[in-house]
Amino acid sequence: MTWSTRQVAELAGTTLKTVRHYHRLGLLEEPERSPSGYKRYDVRHLVRLMGIRRLTDLGVPLSDIPSVAAADGRSTEILRALDDELAANIERQQRMRRQLAAVLEDGASLDLPADFGAAAASLPRAQQDLLVAYSSVFTPTAMSVIRDQYARPRDGIAEEFEQLAADAPEDERRRLAGHLAAEVRAQRADHSFITDLDAASRRNGALTRSVVTQALVEFYNGAQLDVLRHLHALLEQHEADQADQASTADLEVEGDERGELYRSGDAHPQGVTPGATG
Repeated sequence: MTWSTRQVAELAGTTLKTVRHYHRLGLLEEPERSPSGYKRYDVRHLVRLMGIRRLTDLGVPLSDIPSVAAADGRSTEILRALDDELAANIERQQRMRRQLAAVLEDGASLDLPADFGAAAASLPRAQQDLLVAYSSVFTPTAMSVIRDQYARPRDGIAEEFEQLAADAPEDERRRLAGHLAAEVRAQRADHSFITDLDAASRRNGALTRSVVTQALVEFYNGAQLDVLRHLHALLEQHEADQADQASTADLEVEGDERGELYRSGDAHPQGVTPGATG
């Protein structure tokens, strides 16, 4: 019992065109022809054709099928590479599903960076756009820190800042800046790299600064920007005060050490440079 090309294609669950393509590539041996000139396929061709179908369904490239089918020296290498590729695809699809779930279940914006989900779903649109802009320049580590901050229960100060009217009075702006300064200092203590924009960026510093600056100006109103300016000034003043305190402490320690050196007779002639902080 033999079959025509169309019949063997139907038995193998493929098409006439595909069978002919396999012939051209040398993957499927040409069968004998009947006296009338028609190809006549037998069960050996059917088994070979179904084997090719199975390998292509697994994702094996047509060019690698001879090696895999023959189980030669490259067969294991090809299959391991294919397995690695499939694992990466599964991970990508699972990540896509998580993002879709965040949209469908939590109402998150499709524009939000991956894995933000419900953490940022309730933010004003301007805040969400700001996060999208940040994701173009900040490292995954930096973005995960930002995500974790938004995942925490939000306090009244954060909401006040987000809802701050453009004509908010000066005293309200300064009050908000004062409250935010304490929170930012705590964040810096936990994540020191956020004080260094270059360390938190996956782009060059100038490009990152341009994105951050334009995003802030675009998505925050004048009062909010004024709060950020006050906040920056408070943080700089705090750092200056800490530096002064550290310098004073160093001077006191150095003075005590110098006295001990003189008393022991081992002091260097030039002594210790005044004001050195180490």
